[in-house]
Amino acid sequence: MINSKTLGSILIIAGTTIGAGMLALPIASAGLGFSAAIVILFLTWSLMTYTALLMLEVHQHADENATLNTLAKSLLGRKGQVIANCSMIFLFYALCAAYISGGGSQLQTNVDRWFSFALSPQVSVVIFALLFGSIITLGTGTVDKVNRLLFTIKVMVLATMFFMLTPHVQGQHLLEMPIEKGLILSAIPVVFTSFGFHGSIPSVVKYVGIDVKLLRKIMVIGAAFPLIIYLLWQVISQGLMTQEHLLASDGLTGFIASISALLHDSTVSYAITIFADLALATSFLGVSLGLFDFFTDALNKGNNKKDRLITAVVTFLPPLGFALFYPQGFIIALGYAAIALVILAVFLPVAMVWRQRKQQDLSADSYQVKGGTFGLAGATIAGVIVIGAQCAQMVGLLPSVG
Repeated sequence: MINSKTLGSILIIAGTTIGAGMLALPIASAGLGFSAAIVILFLTWSLMTYTALLMLEVHQHADENATLNTLAKSLLGRKGQVIANCSMIFLFYALCAAYISGGGSQLQTNVDRWFSFALSPQVSVVIFALLFGSIITLGTGTVDKVNRLLFTIKVMVLATMFFMLTPHVQGQHLLEMPIEKGLILSAIPVVFTSFGFHGSIPSVVKYVGIDVKLLRKIMVIGAAFPLIIYLLWQVISQGLMTQEHLLASDGLTGFIASISALLHDSTVSYAITIFADLALATSFLGVSLGLFDFFTDALNKGNNKKDRLITAVVTFLPPLGFALFYPQGFIIALGYAAIALVILAVFLPVAMVWRQRKQQDLSADSYQVKGGTFGLAGATIAGVIVIGAQCAQMVGLLPSVG
């Protein structure tokens, strides 16, 4: 029987992972062929689940309130702490700015659609930031409750979407051979970032306490849920049209328009739009919760109202400012998202576990992720491949997809 906190933590992990970026997966994997896309999904899920378990191995010997700031400092020293903090702040500020900007835009559109009331873009962005910032400031318990509600609705919308699209899947599309093998490398950064939830791990540990067996269950199930959803989405999206048709889609908007035209039904575009809104909200909750707890630790703030308010200002004011006054800044920053995520979710966990195993005289009953040195080396190589693919896209050696 799964208790309330366990279920809530699983949904925080899954909700953070299943973001609006899921809709980009069919575009990113267009041209690979269904089989190659599925293999990449499995390999990426295995990597990210493995490194999440590495984080638990590190957390078991630390205080339950510890975040990446404290863990990196204790195991990797001052230089490791600086690298961890810079990567965390860079990536999560960029993500929060993107979510605030996108959420404000969707709020403006929905208020106009449902209430025939025009909000300015700036006011919409501020309202969105204040609303979700207040939820985060109230604590993980409040985030848990709101996330459960949004995640439940999201799953219902997703099920409706799948029900509408499944009858139109054609098996021959799933048997098509890859159009261009080089596209596999191009797809890797997009698929990799779609499994990013590691910034939320310290918040979950703080919420449920240091119970390695329970936390393993939370990480494995929380990461497996998105994998199942992504696999179903790949079957449906790649089964609806040919690879050439997918490649010809003009981004996400063109992809949604293609599906609507194929089905001769505009309802599906509304369903996809609602799903994207909910996915953005749950991802923002998970990301900003992780950033909030990170700053609580880094700034040595307590849990009283004054300290939480200060932490909230540090957490939300900079990304809100970027979203309002320099939107191009976070768009540029998101181009480096895969690189920052590799540092946070792969290199740092591997380095901390390696140092911990070397430095500490661990007891026989201490949890240790299987794989030994071979597993750590394999994860590091995989991280280098992701960074290499991202850098190759930046310099134009590979096409940018997704």
